[in-house]
Amino acid sequence: MNAVPKSLFGLGANLMTTRAARRLRAKGTAVPEQNRVFQDRLADLAETDFGDDHGLEANLNYTEFQKRIAPRRYEDFIPYLRRMRVGEEDVLAPGACKFYAISSGTTAGRTKYLPITDGMLEHFRRAGVDSLLYYTARIGHAGVFRGRHLFLGGSTTLTALEGFKGGPAYAGDLSGITALNLPGWAEKHLYEPGRDIAQMADWPAKIAAIVERTRGRDISLVGGIPSWLIILAEALLTNSRFGKSRATDLTGIWPNLECMVHGGVPLGPFQEELRRLFGAKVTFHEVYPASEGFIAAQDTDTSQGLRLMTNVGLFYEFVPNAQFDPENPAAASALAVPLEGVKIGVDYVLLLTTPAGLTRYVIGDIVRFISTEPPRLIYVGRTSLQLSAFGEHVIEKELTDALTSHCQKQGWQIVNFHVAPSFIDRTAGRDRGAHEWWIELKPGSVRTPIGPPMAEALDAALQKANDDYEAKRRGGGLEMPIVRLVMPGTFETWLKHRGKWGGQNKMPRCRSDRVIADDLAQLSPFSQD
Repeated sequence: MNAVPKSLFGLGANLMTTRAARRLRAKGTAVPEQNRVFQDRLADLAETDFGDDHGLEANLNYTEFQKRIAPRRYEDFIPYLRRMRVGEEDVLAPGACKFYAISSGTTAGRTKYLPITDGMLEHFRRAGVDSLLYYTARIGHAGVFRGRHLFLGGSTTLTALEGFKGGPAYAGDLSGITALNLPGWAEKHLYEPGRDIAQMADWPAKIAAIVERTRGRDISLVGGIPSWLIILAEALLTNSRFGKSRATDLTGIWPNLECMVHGGVPLGPFQEELRRLFGAKVTFHEVYPASEGFIAAQDTDTSQGLRLMTNVGLFYEFVPNAQFDPENPAAASALAVPLEGVKIGVDYVLLLTTPAGLTRYVIGDIVRFISTEPPRLIYVGRTSLQLSAFGEHVIEKELTDALTSHCQKQGWQIVNFHVAPSFIDRTAGRDRGAHEWWIELKPGSVRTPIGPPMAEALDAALQKANDDYEAKRRGGGLEMPIVRLVMPGTFETWLKHRGKWGGQNKMPRCRSDRVIADDLAQLSPFSQD
């Protein structure tokens, strides 16, 4: 398809858009699609050592599947992954696996090596195309395929694995692995910033190279994590002059820019700034990708959630978060339900069974269904990123929503934030625990932010959103939150210190310990209370 003219490529995109729109309108398809995926995954697992070890057979029913294998964490797969990483075949998935995505799960977490088999590469290709067709079906045309698509990902430079038998094998950033395995038609007609720039690991140099390469190109779509998209947009607008006037948003540089694809973190804290930088005519399109698989994408207004991708090779299960113990996931085996068993409004821990052989894998995400026909959900947070040091069970989404809402009312732009527990310290006069907010706002607002009033507003919002938090506050188990407004650049310094500046890296919004908060205290000793 490399030689197909751009005009015929556009006709093909129009045809695929029509088919996607028809498929998205069809009713009752999601559960049958998941049933087929379940059988496909079982057929693969039946050919592996992992399947033999756990009695997994083709055509096994779901109830028996639950009995024979319990939900598991990354640590439970390590013995199998070690064998795969030296070239053994048919371990977790049929054949050998020559690519491994390096992921920490969270910025502060331990490194994971997630297998990216041929089946997983096909999954990411199909899900990536489908996610764009969700967009074109939603807006009613395939015009976005007429221009080029700029994806702001991690470095495509991979590290060779030592000791792998049967040819070279590599580890690196997932976005780099997928970029190196693009279909020929996508690389020819769509992909930016090109292989050479995509390989760059130096983030400032990479941004500068992207600016230089793309400011004269016909870019119709830009994708990435919101915080990094802001950095790219600011660099483009700072370095781009047209005639006597400076472009005020990215459509002044790329007149055909129509879509911004974002995912990885909630858009809320960055939405107003991104709208200003990208321009009023650009449509935002949300996706829900993870290193373990591409899970959902926007097919309607985001207030209705993201459409679960039920036919791209992932089998989903859902465990009620209220009954899930992260330290003992196996205990939740019988509590899990497939898609047909989910209920609206319940927070679920997500389990995945993937083409790479990760089976009933706890990826650490919590989701909540907005509807079941069609299945649409929202990302709620991480099982490991919750505030519950005092039994308050506050989740990432509640924290993000509270801060975003307050800052929007005041006209403040959020750069980054983190929330941690502040424990009892009688030497400092604290007889009760509290939440400690570390917040970096963009300088230059008309109304000056002050810590104590912000603390009152955040406290009120959380009490309204979370019954456990309200009970702890009213019962005296928690004091008023502490808000620390940190100096500009604090979070950038922390991310750089951790080697997480750029690419697909994200800032953890909360933890029930002070691992990150104590680092921030050292970096920003003059933060404003």
